[in-house]
Amino acid sequence: MALNILKDKEIKEAKAKEKLYFFNDGGGLRLAVKPNGTKLWEFRFTINSKRNVTTFKTYPTVTLEQARRKRDEYQKLINDGINPIEYFKQLKEENILDKNGMFLNISFEWLKKEEARTSPNTHINKVRAFEKDINPYLKNKHIKEVAIKDVVKILEVKLLQSHDVATKIFSYLDSLFRYAVYKGYCDRNILNDIKRGDIIPSKKYRHYSKITDIDNFKELVNSIYTYSGSHSVRGALKLVLHLPFRAENVCNLRWEYVDFGKKIITIPRSEMKIKDINLDDFKLPISKEVENILNDQYQISGYQEWVFLGSNNRSPINSESPNKALKIMGFNDEANGKKITLHGFRGTCRSLLDTLDTENKFSFEAKEKLLDHHNNSKVVRAYTNKSDYFEHIKPIVYFWSDFILSLQK
Repeated sequence: MALNILKDKEIKEAKAKEKLYFFNDGGGLRLAVKPNGTKLWEFRFTINSKRNVTTFKTYPTVTLEQARRKRDEYQKLINDGINPIEYFKQLKEENILDKNGMFLNISFEWLKKEEARTSPNTHINKVRAFEKDINPYLKNKHIKEVAIKDVVKILEVKLLQSHDVATKIFSYLDSLFRYAVYKGYCDRNILNDIKRGDIIPSKKYRHYSKITDIDNFKELVNSIYTYSGSHSVRGALKLVLHLPFRAENVCNLRWEYVDFGKKIITIPRSEMKIKDINLDDFKLPISKEVENILNDQYQISGYQEWVFLGSNNRSPINSESPNKALKIMGFNDEANGKKITLHGFRGTCRSLLDTLDTENKFSFEAKEKLLDHHNNSKVVRAYTNKSDYFEHIKPIVYFWSDFILSLQK
């Protein structure tokens, strides 16, 4: 069969006709000239007793010389018993998989999937962990190139800063690799080859440092109210003085949770430590001083989503920022009972309430609900979660807020 029959001049001068017509170049290659003037390369071939047709795009995007090279490439595959259409389709899919298989791309894909099933605050913390602690080490690697030693390095560095975050990072990576195997980006989850305990030792739990001496607490109150650092850090510390929220709930507080009209702050149950769906969202009343604190903060961040903004004025403050401020103020002296962290304010509130409530005006149950403490038994919780303690909590919050104000110089 004759090959390379066509001349480039012949193709250039070909004009559109009323009906489709062809110029044959031999070896299955031909040029289709359509009524609209489009000139399309076609390649016809037989493999496994079946006729096939594919295209090589249009002329002159693909020149005569390029079309011939493409024909020869396809014919070589056919001679080897390979269907070129299926071969290049698979190759394209593999190239897409290979590109998507870059760790950075997979992390974006996995985080997007996770966003739909986690609370906004939890998702933000996951994104931070990848941006700050994981991607700097792995962003330029294909997931198939990530080795155990890479994971170990990430975890060992983070362990020096935070045991809890290191533990979460291990879980994030384990979940991400399982997702990558499912999607075909890699063949196995490398974290299956190690135990978390081999890298991350069991945490020795201890109670958060708290201040229980009233004189030391008075010094703390005045130091916070006169703190001259970040406005948001001071505001967060003032708020947690009056309302014993957990650290993550203070730092990730959103304006939509604050109802000035009803004087209530409502934290969705999904963002609380105990996420039992049978429990109501967590609510605390707003005292007059808390209202002042929030109104003051509103002048700074009322146009944003978050109450206490970080240094970039776009995301919430990190929980370590208030802790650093407390150290700067001198509240890192455990030997003299003057050490406290953001989470320790809860213990201080609970201890001093017991000390101050000499007449037992406040019930044990109400003081526990103030801290969102619940019975460990799910059965007991099922029978008690419908009890509304909000009205019982109100006088405690007002009493505690008044006491704090009485300590100011």
